[in-house]
Amino acid sequence: MSHIHVVLLEPEIPQNTGNIARTCAATGASLHLIKPLGFSIDDKHMKRAGLDYWDSLDLHVYENLEEFYEKNPNALVYYFSKKAKHVYSEIDYPDDVYLCFGRESVGLPEELLKKNEDRSLRMPMKEGLRSLNLSNTVAIAVYEVLRQRGFPSLEREGNL
Repeated sequence: MSHIHVVLLEPEIPQNTGNIARTCAATGASLHLIKPLGFSIDDKHMKRAGLDYWDSLDLHVYENLEEFYEKNPNALVYYFSKKAKHVYSEIDYPDDVYLCFGRESVGLPEELLKKNEDRSLRMPMKEGLRSLNLSNTVAIAVYEVLRQRGFPSLEREGNL
């Protein structure tokens, strides 16, 4: 089955996670949150950013990274980091794909990236800048996967 899973490892900012939840709901992607979280899932800022999309969201929460891997043993995970060598748009994503993103302040752990160097991806940006906003990065990645698939099950025409 073709499906996109967005994985946030220890997200810190509720508004980013709320925006990501909205992107997931709008695209049919699942959202996986790995604790510790820098906020409560009931945080008003997170809920506000996701607006009224929470009932359309396929949400999974894990106590730690080990539990995530344990509950998703066949997950083919791609790890996003500015430190990666491969560019996100050069990959042919599999049908069932997990897109993993790290904390806003420090990204993904170095050892995780080194262990998965062949599936670590970056988004090109101007030299000297720290990073893109997490919710923007997730949206870019999700829509690249959808673009490669021809935007299945999504509305392709405007409703003016």
